[in-house]
This record gives sequence, structure tokens and C-alpha cells, in this order.
Amino acid sequence: MADDPARDLARLRTQASKLRDAMASGILTVEGADGTGRVTYRSYAEMRLALGDLNQQINALDAQVGGVTRRRTRQVVMTGRSGW
Repeated sequence: MADDPARDLARLRTQASKLRDAMASGILTVEGADGTGRVTYRSYAEMRLALGDLNQQINALDAQVGGVTRRRTRQVVMTGRSGW
């Protein structure tokens, strides 16, 4: 990683975006975020694990840069009163 966390965060987000695009299209080979190399995955499951790792790195850097940690939401409950 470089000395600039904001630049690293942008690079990781670009890499995650490229990985998501490859997963959606079914391609197992992904170019690096800055054109430095190419990664070939063995399966979709391996790509999911890599995306999970990237998301953890992004969240850690985001907390370091912004000072706010993100929490995952497991359940959303919406209530309302329609008045009928």
C-alpha cells in the first residue's frame, strides 16, 4: 500500500468493481486495478471470497480515512400507520 490511504481506497474500490463486473459476466480472469497484472480465479466461490476480502480491506481503510465504521444490517423492519 502507498502512503496515501485515500488513493489506496480508490484503488481497492476500482478493483472490487472490476471483480463484480467479471463475476456478473462469468469471466474468471480479472485485470488489476491499475493495470499491473491479471488474476485468474478457479471458481465463482473463490471470486466471492476475494470480493469479501476486498470489502473488508475497503471498510478498514474507510474507517481509517473517515473515522466512521460501517455496520452490516441483517434485518430491516419498516412500520407504519396508514390511518385506514
